[in-house]
Amino acid sequence: MRSYPRHYIGGQWVESEGGKSHDVINPATEEPCTTITLGTEADVDKAVAAARTAFESWSRTSVEERIAVIERILAEYKARAGDMAEAISLEMGAPIALAKTAQVGSGIGHFMAAIKALQDFAFEEQIGNSLVVHEPIGVVGMITPWNWPLNQIVSKVAPALAAGCTMILKPSEEAPSCAAIFAEVLDKAGVPAGVFNLVNGDGPGVGTALSKHKGVDMVSFTGSTRAGVLVAKNAADTVKRVHQELGGKSPSLLLQGGDAAQAVQRTLGSVLMNSGQSCIAPTRLLVPKDKAAEVATLAAQVMQATQAGDPAEDGRHIGPLVNKAQWDKVQGLIAKGMEEGAKLEAGGPGRPDGLETGYFVKPTLFSHVTNEMTIAREEIFGPVVTIIPYEDEEDAVRIANDTDYGLSAVVFGDAEAVNRVAPRLRAGMVYVNGGQPNPELPFGGYKQSGNGREHGKFGLAEYLEVKSLVGALA
Repeated sequence: MRSYPRHYIGGQWVESEGGKSHDVINPATEEPCTTITLGTEADVDKAVAAARTAFESWSRTSVEERIAVIERILAEYKARAGDMAEAISLEMGAPIALAKTAQVGSGIGHFMAAIKALQDFAFEEQIGNSLVVHEPIGVVGMITPWNWPLNQIVSKVAPALAAGCTMILKPSEEAPSCAAIFAEVLDKAGVPAGVFNLVNGDGPGVGTALSKHKGVDMVSFTGSTRAGVLVAKNAADTVKRVHQELGGKSPSLLLQGGDAAQAVQRTLGSVLMNSGQSCIAPTRLLVPKDKAAEVATLAAQVMQATQAGDPAEDGRHIGPLVNKAQWDKVQGLIAKGMEEGAKLEAGGPGRPDGLETGYFVKPTLFSHVTNEMTIAREEIFGPVVTIIPYEDEEDAVRIANDTDYGLSAVVFGDAEAVNRVAPRLRAGMVYVNGGQPNPELPFGGYKQSGNGREHGKFGLAEYLEVKSLVGALA
């Protein structure tokens, strides 16, 4: 069994001050696979002190020096890619093929995007006889989730390093091993002591301590909207910057004239890829009323053909959900959909046939869904898709925007229709005919999906303060 009992603070692996042991459960076997130590407020104090000390010198490094460090990290990251993929697959259940490609590979893209952003960013701007400069904000507390663990870690660490900030990372206690390996990567790459610190822990413990700490200048959080609200409240007393990437309930709109087969394949593929455990998963498939039956038939075929299986084995199957609490939640929502009158087209309650152990969920499809149903309102975070019929284009836009969230949306149709509809969608990202993510594009949402943006130059800007040097050039 893996064991990471120490925290990485000030360039050293150190014992926790009063922490307690925590078992990480393999979601495919329901057995412990890793032990870590949940940190304490004292551990956070030590990490913040190390980060504040390191900030004095790291914040004054040149762009060229920071690029050189990130390039060394990238080389070491690639060398440990297999180890990190194995850890992700073991602890959160991503199939190993997905862990090796999208899960670990996304971090490579974010490091490269951070290097490009740093090379291109204008840190000074002349306005009249004055100068406007961008400076690192300071010490950053980072709280990251389990569903795309390395993607979210690198989405924060890469731009923070590029900006000249120092940081304390609290990864999810559900998938901590890849973060520990990541700390080893940064250590071997020669990141100066105290610039990057890792404190394992849970939200009520380490997460709260980071959010409240007066020595932390900014907290960047990715996770549920409920937890994000708590982070913001905890941070309010010290008026620190709060950056949040929260929940989603993304619509996928098939417009009249759009390719129904393409919409089904790409929408369901996006949902199923990580067993539905993606904040941008387009789980509400909106279709013209006269196409609803056709789409339901096509989508049911995809769901029924999707297999669930051992994440350690190669293949195109999906893995389990991360833990029992998430499995219970998804099972409850599937039951709620049936209770509220949605038509079950595929899947349903319980585990897939042949799987008696593990937090596996049947790929589930509902049709005849209204946007008022619970399964259309709540973020399910499982392989569950709802088909919602609409009357006309105005109705489609209304339904798409009728949500507390606004992270992303997908639109399928011809250029004229897409150009008419996409600007009206209240979402931070709109994928046209299924489009692919790009690590240089801004990632973030409207409404209760959070505030601020990650990736590329937009992510870099989040970690910078703006200062006016009035009359500096007089």
